[in-house]
Amino acid sequence: MSKAYEQLRITDLHAYYGESHILHGIDLQINRGELVTLLGRNGAGRSTTLKSIMNMVGRRTGSIMINGNETINTAPHHIARLGVGYCPEERGIFASLSVEENLLLPPTVRSGGMSLDEIYDMFPNLYERRRSRGTQLSGGEQQMLAMARILRTGANMLLLDEITEGLAPVIVQKLAEVLNKLKAKNLTILLVEQNFRFAAPIADRHYIMEHGQIVEEIKKEELESKQDILNTYLGV
Repeated sequence: MSKAYEQLRITDLHAYYGESHILHGIDLQINRGELVTLLGRNGAGRSTTLKSIMNMVGRRTGSIMINGNETINTAPHHIARLGVGYCPEERGIFASLSVEENLLLPPTVRSGGMSLDEIYDMFPNLYERRRSRGTQLSGGEQQMLAMARILRTGANMLLLDEITEGLAPVIVQKLAEVLNKLKAKNLTILLVEQNFRFAAPIADRHYIMEHGQIVEEIKKEELESKQDILNTYLGV
């Protein structure tokens, strides 16, 4: 693909929390409309990679190009305005507000955010629970609400951290359908995921991380031929 379609390029990214050196020279790139996963064991540096893209770590060096803009010294709220939406593991919804109030709250960071009708069409569960408070939602409903809030802002690149963790298989299947719909809308998705069975059918490519480095890149069509590598690093 030509550079024009490249939405994210990370080059020699190092990230630090205080004295701890977490990422050791990450290189990756994602084209517009791709769904790419970061796979690896806990502690490999996958969540830190997402936080680094948003400039939410102690210190980072290297280069992070978003839509052709260098963002290594850019404040997090300016990164959001470039169309990047971050869904952290802890979800961050407002528990005391209703579903609909949560959805009406996010600021528009750029044009093209989904309307409430579009959100309810994509997440019928949220329509049914629109009057319910965040505290009354199941884990799966909270996860859907966290993603829906990002889609309201107009973000077109989503950084999703362990969205299936602890959820029932039927909800995981629903999230897979949602991600496929977002891909069809040409959104770009970087997904940190432990559940390989969930990630494998929907992802275009997989980056495998270990000890703060990317050790392998596997395209969808290479999954079978590189099963040994997956076993080595992931135990799948």
